[in-house]
Amino acid sequence: MSDTTPPGMQPHPGFSEEERDAVYRAIFTRRDVRSEFLPDPVPDEVLARVLTAAHHAPSVGFMQPWDFLVIRSPAVKARVQALYRQANEEAAQLFEGEKQATYRNLKLEGIVEAPVNLCITCDRRRHGPVVVGRTHIETMDIFSSVCAVQNLWLAARAEGLGVGWVSIFHQDALRDTLGIPRDILPIAYLCMGYVSQFHARPELEKAGWLSRLPLEELLHFDGWGGAAGEADGALLGALGKVGVNPEDDRRSTPGRR
Repeated sequence: MSDTTPPGMQPHPGFSEEERDAVYRAIFTRRDVRSEFLPDPVPDEVLARVLTAAHHAPSVGFMQPWDFLVIRSPAVKARVQALYRQANEEAAQLFEGEKQATYRNLKLEGIVEAPVNLCITCDRRRHGPVVVGRTHIETMDIFSSVCAVQNLWLAARAEGLGVGWVSIFHQDALRDTLGIPRDILPIAYLCMGYVSQFHARPELEKAGWLSRLPLEELLHFDGWGGAAGEADGALLGALGKVGVNPEDDRRSTPGRR
C-alpha cells in the first residue's frame, strides 16, 4: 500500500482496546487527593513526563499561556498553607449550621504532606494583545491553562500520583508569597505525590456534601432545554451501558515504576 499521508502529517494508527480503556480508567479514577499522600519523593523523570503532558494541552491561538512553579521547599509550603488556613476560616463562616460543621471536618488540602506542590499560571499578555481565537471570548487563555491542569492531572493518575487542587486562597496573597508578577494570573495550586490509596468515589460525594448529577438530566438537544427526539433514543440508551464503577477496580492502588 502506498503512503498517501500528506507532508507534515502522521498516519493515524488508532488505539487498541486496552489503550482506549486505560484512558477512560484514568478519567474515571482520577481523584482530588487531600489526605493520602506518602512521603516518597517523585522521581524527576516522572515529574518531567507529567509536566510535558501539561505543556501539550490545547491552547487558544497556540499561545501556551501557562508557566509552572515547582515547589519543594518546606518553608514555602508552610507559608502557602498559612494563606490557606486564613482563607479557609473565612470560607467556613459562609456556611451555617450543620453545613458549617461538615465543612470544618473536611480536609481540603495536603500542601505540607505532598512532596511536590505546583502552581500553574496564565500569562494573558503572551504573544501580544490580539490572539487567534481570543478576539471575542477574552477568557479563552484562562480556559487553556485549565486544560493544562487537566492534562497534568490525568497523566499523574496514570503514573500512580495523586493530585489535589487547592483553591481556597486570596490570589493576591498567593502572588506575593510566590513572587508571581502582578500581570500573571495564578490558575491552580496543586499538591502532588504518591498516595496510599485512591478513593473509589470523590471524597465530597462520600461525605454526603453533594452527589454526581445524572448525565441524562444535563443533556439538551438542538437548543437549550430541547427534548430528546426519536433520533436521540439510541444515545440515551447507550448512556445506560457505559460502565463507570471504580469500586470494582482492584488495580486502583498506585504502583511504582
